[in-house]
Amino acid sequence: MSTYELIDELEAGELSVAFEGEEPETLLVWALDRFAPRIALSTAFQIDGVALIDMCYRIDPEIRVFSVDSGRLPQETFELIERLGERYPGLDLELLSPSAEHVQRMVGRHGPNLFYRQVELRLLCCRVRKVLPLTRYLAGLDAWITGLRRDQWASRSDIRKVEIDHDHGGIVKLNPLAEWTEEEVWDYVRANDVPYHPLYDRGYTSIGCAPCTRPTAPGEPARAGRWWWEENAPKECGIHCAIETGGFEHDLRALLGEDDG
Repeated sequence: MSTYELIDELEAGELSVAFEGEEPETLLVWALDRFAPRIALSTAFQIDGVALIDMCYRIDPEIRVFSVDSGRLPQETFELIERLGERYPGLDLELLSPSAEHVQRMVGRHGPNLFYRQVELRLLCCRVRKVLPLTRYLAGLDAWITGLRRDQWASRSDIRKVEIDHDHGGIVKLNPLAEWTEEEVWDYVRANDVPYHPLYDRGYTSIGCAPCTRPTAPGEPARAGRWWWEENAPKECGIHCAIETGGFEHDLRALLGEDDG
C-alpha cells in the first residue's frame, strides 16, 4: 500500500480541470513526482504509446513501462520493441503474459480462433489474454498512464486527464493525451524522431492482435480495423472500460477454475 491516501473523485475532478489545456508533459511531471515509484506507463505500442514513452523517458529515464503480450501480437510489434530499446537505453519495459493454463483451457474448449465466431467469445479471449494480466499488474500500482484520446472512439469521448479507476481498485488513471488529436500525436512523433509501428505505413490506423486487426480504408474511423467482422459490438477489449455480458462470464469462471458446477 502507498504511504499516502490516493486522491478521491473530488480531487480528481479538480485536477482534471486544472490540467485541461496544459501540455501532456505538465501532467506527467506532476504525476511522476506524486506517485513514483508506484506508477507505470501502459502501452500497446500504438502511436500514442510511443509518444508517451518518449515524453516520460525525457522526464524520468527510469519510468516503468509495461505492455501485455497476448500471445497473438504481430511480429512487427516485437521489432518495434527492439527499436525502442535501442533508442531509449535502459528503458524499464516489462511484457506481461496471460496465464498459460487459462489460455490452454480456453483454446482447448473453443479453438485458437474462437474470436471470429461470436462477440462473447471474442470478449472472453480479450479477457483471458489481456485484461486479466493487466489487472494483476495494476494491483501493485497507485497510478497508471495511458494513451487514451477523446477522438479515438465514441466510448472515449468524455475521458478526463485524471480519473479514478474503479475497475482496478480505485487507483489513479492518467490520460495526458486526452485532448490531443491524432494529427498532434503524429506531429510530436515525427518532430522527435520517435520509432513507431511499421504497420502504420501499411494502412493500419489502430493496431492490436494480428488476427483481430486489419488496415482501414480511406474515410473509415481509426478503430474500424479492430474486430471488423463484428456488427454493433464495442470496439473495446475491456482494458479501458468494463464490458459485462452474461454470454462469457460463466465461461470465464469455468476457465479460471471458479465454477461451482
